[in-house]
Amino acid sequence: VQLQASGGGLVQAGGSLRLSCVASGRTSSSYVMGWFRQAPGKERDFVSAISWGGTSTLYADSVKGRFTISRDNAKNTVYLQMNSLKPEDTAVYYCARSSSYWGTNPSRFGSWGQGTQVTVSS
Repeated sequence: VQLQASGGGLVQAGGSLRLSCVASGRTSSSYVMGWFRQAPGKERDFVSAISWGGTSTLYADSVKGRFTISRDNAKNTVYLQMNSLKPEDTAVYYCARSSSYWGTNPSRFGSWGQGTQVTVSS
């Protein structure tokens, strides 16, 4: 499966962005989708995840109440709506897919997109 993330950009603090991740290839089976981010010199951190049916979601404490994950399985697309952005949200954001793992460990997600840069200015 291939994952293509898009939607990043430069935004002022307090602004919003919506990231999209389109899956192509072997997408017929159910899977968990996640978003992670990596700032320069830091490890890749969990941001959010969503179950196949969209009924279960996970969020990092740092983004709860500001970010919303959603998915449209008919379009093989997962979204991350980011509101009230802060300078500390600046990072490369990656989407990832897990065939069955439900959690926050990036090493358990087997497929990754190329990343999209999000820069929040103060």
